[in-house]
Amino acid sequence: MSRTRTPAVDGWFTGEGDGFRLLGTRCAACASVFFPREDVHCRNPECAGGALEEVPLSRRGRIWSYTDSRYRPPSPYVSDPELPWEPYALIAVELESERIVVLGQAVPGITVADLAVGMEVEAVPGVLSEDAETTWTTWHWRPTGVTA
Repeated sequence: MSRTRTPAVDGWFTGEGDGFRLLGTRCAACASVFFPREDVHCRNPECAGGALEEVPLSRRGRIWSYTDSRYRPPSPYVSDPELPWEPYALIAVELESERIVVLGQAVPGITVADLAVGMEVEAVPGVLSEDAETTWTTWHWRPTGVTA
């Protein structure tokens, strides 16, 4: 039986492979870019506000900071309590053209020992969790030059 691929958070990313992109919004008045998306008003306190449009974000950025997650996070994070906890690397990536920092997991197999501040990474499709019917999708950060 095939699982249905469903975004863990609807509207935050789109596409597959080289076409994969995180989705943000840009304010028409001040050009501020936001992620996660903003659909109501500009969050820039200096801005009087303008129309918000959906924009695909840069696929690549540089590591701003990183750490590892060695504990099972609380709900709404989904993990099977019957399985042992698998630590993962958490990366804060600065998207240079947007001038924002986006947090996300590293691709499976990449640990904090593989990372360095300033290293280039790219957003790629990832899997958050799976159950019998659904594969819950998300994004991961992968160091460029690494195939997974």
